[in-house]
Amino acid sequence: MLKGPLVKQGYDWWWHSCTAYNKETGEPRPFFIEYFVCNPDLAEDEPTLGQDSKNIEAGKRPSYCMLKVGAYGKDPKQIHNFYSMKDFECPGDRLDIKIGEYSLTETHMTGYCKVTEDEAHNHPEYMSDTGEMKWDLGIDKQITFNVGYGANSFFRKINAFEMFWHAEGIKTQYSGTVELDSVEYEVIPEKSFGYADKNWGWRLYNPLVMDILL
Repeated sequence: MLKGPLVKQGYDWWWHSCTAYNKETGEPRPFFIEYFVCNPDLAEDEPTLGQDSKNIEAGKRPSYCMLKVGAYGKDPKQIHNFYSMKDFECPGDRLDIKIGEYSLTETHMTGYCKVTEDEAHNHPEYMSDTGEMKWDLGIDKQITFNVGYGANSFFRKINAFEMFWHAEGIKTQYSGTVELDSVEYEVIPEKSFGYADKNWGWRLYNPLVMDILL
């Protein structure tokens, strides 16, 4: 969706959330996975983070692809891994994202994130907890919510709104496995309570936050 002016000042993200079950105890745990891209036309060989003081001093605008994952509940955490937009691939006519060996399509996603204690301490710009998480999940989007004419081709073409939203999988069943900090979880379709959507545009709800991120 990042076309026209959005290639230099725009974001696009694909969000997934579901419940998985500890393979040993059966305890449920809610997880989230997000694939996020920012300002692709400003790509450098390394991810450019807008919250990095060196980039702020140099007047650099951010450009990166981020894998953002984590879990809610007891001992919640979020883990962020950043990549250059030069490492990101996706055709313009379908959802078929590739970030290195990791991928996201309409029906399947894989990935791995890791941040060590040293990385989290030495790089506050990562805004990340420590930990590691990997996932291999099937996606079955069963119910879609369309916002209607507000997201039709005309309004998208002229970027009529600061943010667009589309919930392709307002009810989604996931299947497969998630592993968080060496603990394995099973995702059972009928008990996954899944949700999938996407957002894109040039500004989120808080202009001060987006001035930093974009």
